[in-house]
Amino acid sequence: MARPMTPDQWLKALRAEGVTDIVEMPGWRTNNRNHKGPFSDVHATMIHHTAGEGTGLPSWCFNGSAALPGPLCHDFLARSGRLYLVGNGRANHAGTVARNAYNAVLNEASHHPIPDAAEPVDGNAVSYGLECENDGTPNRTWPAKQYDVAVRVQAARCRFHGWSADSVWAHKEATRRKPVDPRLPMDQFRRDVAERLAHPASWNPGSAPSKPTTPSKPVPPKEAPVALSDADVQRIAKAAADEVWKVMAKSDGVYLAPTDDPQYSPTVTDPGHYWSGRQVMADLVRRVRDIQKAVAEVVAAQKKES
Repeated sequence: MARPMTPDQWLKALRAEGVTDIVEMPGWRTNNRNHKGPFSDVHATMIHHTAGEGTGLPSWCFNGSAALPGPLCHDFLARSGRLYLVGNGRANHAGTVARNAYNAVLNEASHHPIPDAAEPVDGNAVSYGLECENDGTPNRTWPAKQYDVAVRVQAARCRFHGWSADSVWAHKEATRRKPVDPRLPMDQFRRDVAERLAHPASWNPGSAPSKPTTPSKPVPPKEAPVALSDADVQRIAKAAADEVWKVMAKSDGVYLAPTDDPQYSPTVTDPGHYWSGRQVMADLVRRVRDIQKAVAEVVAAQKKES
């Protein structure tokens, strides 16, 4: 069962679909013909033309006439693209319709057949109705803005109910009484509705697809400062010193001290474990001089023995 939309649901769906120029006619939320029959299980949304034009059309759609009391639709769309909310509930817009025509929208068939002559189905009970301001003459254009809003209106109904664009029908497709209502190529109109339904409701024709956003790196939570004890400070300082000495051991210009040096320390964190290049050079000179001295002493001793 497809329960009809509430007024608040309809307004929300329209705005989500990008319909912003909306006039809520006073009393539209309770303007209906529910006392004449049910409007509790809907399966289609119909589009009409008014067959006339003028500023009085919103009131005409709201009130109707003695022969055909209003509301005469749920929404009236002016040529400017302004949408008037006219009724909520059963409306006098479709009348009786052919069974094969209704079955096509009920089953969301891609083919909409020529309606049978017999019309046993109460179209007002099962379909929403959108009236569009157009006099219906062969050469009368549909302004781009009006056409765009008409597509959005029908897409909003379909999106809410989870229908495909094949749930959209024209009055001329439902009954033989209205052979040109409206003068629109309905297959193209449904394709345009389907195109909207293939995108988010906020989509606009011609807009570039949005680029996927690059996920941001997670920000670690801020930690409250914690006071360090003396022991913590000493431990951190020692760890830092250890790292410094390890780096020095691997870097150019820092060398392991000779183990026979009086200041040598086997502990890697002590300065006595390393020498600078200057210390190495001084030690080398000293050792060469010691060797020269020792050699001279050996030579002198051999001369004495000879």
